[in-house]
Amino acid sequence: MNSWRESRLKRFEAKLLAVLGHRTIALLGSTLRWRTEGLERFDAIAATGHQPIMAFWHGRILPATYFFRRRGIVVITSENFDGEWIAGIIERFGYGTARGSTSRGARKALLQLTRDMAAGKPAGFTIDGPRGPARVAQAGAVWLAKATGNPVLPFHLEADRHWTLNSWDRMQIPKPRATVSLVVGEPFTVAADADEAAIESARQMLEQRLGALEARASAVLAAPNHSACP
Repeated sequence: MNSWRESRLKRFEAKLLAVLGHRTIALLGSTLRWRTEGLERFDAIAATGHQPIMAFWHGRILPATYFFRRRGIVVITSENFDGEWIAGIIERFGYGTARGSTSRGARKALLQLTRDMAAGKPAGFTIDGPRGPARVAQAGAVWLAKATGNPVLPFHLEADRHWTLNSWDRMQIPKPRATVSLVVGEPFTVAADADEAAIESARQMLEQRLGALEARASAVLAAPNHSACP
């Protein structure tokens, strides 16, 4: 699985991609303007002595990475070559990483996230990643909420001008000087004794809330009375 680590060239490529990726995202992000709604919910959770489990769609990972930088959020990254350079990018933005994925190493990564949250760090999930299907929530964030007692905090981002990649997640890349709306929804908790039916119900609710947040983010973006901030 990690045979690429034996190649000096591959290790160099991973470091180079991390440096270039970080600089590109930082440059693009510095041009964006933001319209936010519900962001106070992030700080309100910390005020209660808990930490948020951030949950959003994989297709919005680029603007989310820039906006929530330097907050100490821990996210899962895979242990393969792509995961290595992606980890290199997000660590430069002040994120922590738990290595694993929903397909491999999931238990190890979730255990690391549990420990990090106990140490006072927020967690972040692209809940339909790493390979989809798109817009179908997986249960990782719900399981982590059950294990830690911390609330799930769903959010969505939408850019008024963007490129859409022809990828499984239809990844959205804001164009330079675009305005991006960020809408943070109501947090919810999962009981420590939740059974499989309760976990599935929470997973479905998260999926539905993200759908509603996507519509709300588009409405915020279209509203003429919202002022954008750099």
